[in-house]
Amino acid sequence: MIRFNAEKFFSKNIVVVCGALLCCMLWGSAFPCVKLGYELFNVDTSSYPSLILFAGTRFTLAGVLVLIFGSMTRKKILLPKRKNIWRVGVVALFQTAIQYTCFYIGLAHLTGVKSSVLNGLGVFFTIIAACFIFRTEKFNLIKLLGCVLGFGGVLIMNLDGLDFTFTFTGEGLIIMSGISAAMAAGFVKIFSRYEDTTTLCGWQFFCGGIALAITGAAAGGEFAPVSGASYGMLLYLAFLSACAFTLQGYLLKYNQVSKVAVFKSTNPLFGALFSAIILGESEQLLHYTTLIALTLVCGGILAINLFGDGRGKSGRYGREAARFRTRAPSWRGARKIL
Repeated sequence: MIRFNAEKFFSKNIVVVCGALLCCMLWGSAFPCVKLGYELFNVDTSSYPSLILFAGTRFTLAGVLVLIFGSMTRKKILLPKRKNIWRVGVVALFQTAIQYTCFYIGLAHLTGVKSSVLNGLGVFFTIIAACFIFRTEKFNLIKLLGCVLGFGGVLIMNLDGLDFTFTFTGEGLIIMSGISAAMAAGFVKIFSRYEDTTTLCGWQFFCGGIALAITGAAAGGEFAPVSGASYGMLLYLAFLSACAFTLQGYLLKYNQVSKVAVFKSTNPLFGALFSAIILGESEQLLHYTTLIALTLVCGGILAINLFGDGRGKSGRYGREAARFRTRAPSWRGARKIL
């Protein structure tokens, strides 16, 4: 019997490209679907507790889906090792609790267009965190170029009619959401060396979702489904999170963070496509700025994937792990802070 080699499979370029793009397609669909979810559940978008309760319900269900699927495939109940419970808590705090409290409130105050532009900043934050905070990889000009091309594409796609005003409850919270997501990606990269990725993702979703739901309900949040379609939308929102974050967890475990994170530049492109299909916002889809944006984003992706490690081809996890071990003292220092 041929034994499945996860490291060999998830470090293949074709798997990284297809897997990361699938994640981004799912995340891109979240922009219009969350807005539809507000309508289908009669969520009062001016009520922060209601927004937090809705987010908590979604991610609690996402955690349940991940844990059920993982337990069925492994034929055992997935439980984190006792020594890793604090790691689950850290990821739940950054990946779910902080990120989506900021995201749901910020999205309620902004248009989908402006939210997608600011969401593109997450690529920068993730790569900067990986290189300068967690030090799991090295920063170079190619990575900088890839990020600039990707974010430049996102910006160009949304130039028409873009309002550059700034408020903390809108733009500020979306930016904070991106920073929190970047920190979570760095923690997942490292913590997956100590805990099974599916277990880590499932339990962080469940714990983070429960925390959000309890907070929202205690503060007086409420929502109610308007039809059977409401439950279908909630299930899809939970599924896309469960699938995308679990798959991303495996990609982060066996590849450089920047190699995976750069694909997040395509989130706004997919967001525009799905918004045109779902919400009928098709004016911008075939605009020349969208075509220019697609070219720049693809250029950034190719630059980092082909030349980002400085050798003309993608580095393998084993070599990166060896470099990581040489910098272990800095990570031990970070653990003291935690």
